[in-house]
Order: sequence, then structure tokens, then C-alpha cells
Amino acid sequence: MFKEFKKSMMVEFEMSDLGMMHYFLGIEVVQSANGIFISQKKYVRDILDRFQMKDCNPVSTPTEFGLKLNKDHEGKKVDSTIYKQIVGSLMYLTATRPHIMYSVSLISSYMENPTEIHLLAAKRILRYLQGTRDFGLFYKKGEKLELFGFTDSDYAGDQDDRRSTSGYVFMLGTGAVSWSSKKQPIVSLSTTEAEFIAATACACQAIWLRRILEELQFKQVEATTVFCDNNSAIKLSKNPVLHGRSKHIDVKYYFLRDLSNDGTIKLVYCRSEDQVADIQTKPLKLATFVRLRGLLGVCSRAAVDFLLN
Repeated sequence: MFKEFKKSMMVEFEMSDLGMMHYFLGIEVVQSANGIFISQKKYVRDILDRFQMKDCNPVSTPTEFGLKLNKDHEGKKVDSTIYKQIVGSLMYLTATRPHIMYSVSLISSYMENPTEIHLLAAKRILRYLQGTRDFGLFYKKGEKLELFGFTDSDYAGDQDDRRSTSGYVFMLGTGAVSWSSKKQPIVSLSTTEAEFIAATACACQAIWLRRILEELQFKQVEATTVFCDNNSAIKLSKNPVLHGRSKHIDVKYYFLRDLSNDGTIKLVYCRSEDQVADIQTKPLKLATFVRLRGLLGVCSRAAVDFLLN
């Protein structure tokens, strides 16, 4: 398909075939017979230099375990321009670093009036990057191209407005292809409601990904499996009866029920320890963070070279 596309483009336009891609919009691409590895090593080095952090001491996680940020009205103000530049730079880095998505989303909530605690949280992410410069996503060749996802939420995690955080991750083969960490638009009244809303957002993304894959000749025949660690949310997605504890949930979120009933989405229970999307909703302990980071397909270039040799 790709060869035919290139030939048709060459007929219409003057262009040269440069062969396999090695570098695109700041993303380094290493292709081999065993798979594809993408990273932003040079970009990491550039942003560390830009914000005078190239000689900083590295840390093991992008966010300290148990950290709870708030608006900190009494705190010392910092330069909002510099803070916004750090957040913006880190946002682009999430293109190959799904495991820092939650941390970057967290600090982005305070761009209007950042204080010292917010700047320290942002600099911690830079310190984490210092020790993981050559990390990226590895997609191993030969794996079954079956789309599946994970959805999770952190109930009432925001200290200022008590909104929950939704997170999802979609995998194709050995690596993540789509991920999100976002504060929910409404205040949830229970963990079940928070998980249900997160699962609905995940389902919408699943539909979009299924359509994209179909265009690329990788049509998903079976229902897309989405793993959730809340049994009540799974039951709610399958039961058409509006119970008293759930009838207050916005009607638009019951879109998930139709997808579940018509076989497009299949919600499956998984243990909290196996919930990969947990990394998108809260700060984690080091051991848990490292394990889930590996399940996302994130590893160092050295680790990829070791696996391939």
C-alpha cells in the first residue's frame, strides 16, 4: 500500500524517495528487522539546556509519591512565562513518553498563577528526564496487531475542585499508541461514577482508533477489549436499568452501554495491580512506576539494543 502511495505521489509531484525515516519533527526513529524504536533524546537534551538543568541530579520518578498540588494562593509567585515554556516543552515530549503524561497534565493546571511548589514539581520532571534521556517507545515486530486498552480514574484527586482524573492507554502489539490523562469535566459522586465516565472517554477513543486502523487495512474484527479495575462500572455499562445510585449521571455517558451491547467495546475486569492506566491518574511508588512503564513499551535505547543482539 505504501509503495503504491509513493508512486502515485511521485507522478503528481516532484519528489525524492529518501528511504526509511530516521528523524521527523524532533522524533528519532530507529527501524530494524526486529522492530521500531522512537525517542526524543536530542529534544530532551535541548530542553535541559534551555532551562539550565543539564547538570541537575536525576530522580527515579517524575512526580513524588503522594504529591498533592493546589493553587497555593499564599505561596511565592514565580515567572509565569518561564513556567509556561517548561510546560509547553514537556507537552511535546509526551509524544514518546506516555509515562510522564500525568505529571505534565498536573503541572499544566497551574500555568496562570504558578508558585514555587509548582515550579519545583515541573523541575522534578526535568530531573527525571536527566536520568532517562535515551528512553522511548519500542514496537516489536511480529506481535499480533490487536487493539486493546486500559481505563482508570483517580476519584476526587484534585485538591481545589475535587474533580477526578481520567486516564486511558491503548496498546497495539508491544507498545502504547494512544494515551491520555485528563481531569473530568464534572464532579463525580462515587468511584463507580468516576470510573464509568473514564471508561466512556476511553470508548470514544477506541472507536476513533478502530476507524483509523480500518483505513490502514488493519480492521479490528473482534470487539476492542478495555480493561477496567472497577466491577461496578463494568456492570453499569451492561445493565440498561437506571439504578437510584446512577440515574444522576449525565445521559451522554450512557453511550458506553450501546457500544458494549453492540459488540464494539468489551469491558473486562483486571486487578488494580495490573491496571496499566494507573500510571496516568496518580503519582506511584517507584517499583510500581517502573513496572507499568515497562508494560507501556517504554525502555532505553540500550535495553532495545540488548534485546535485539
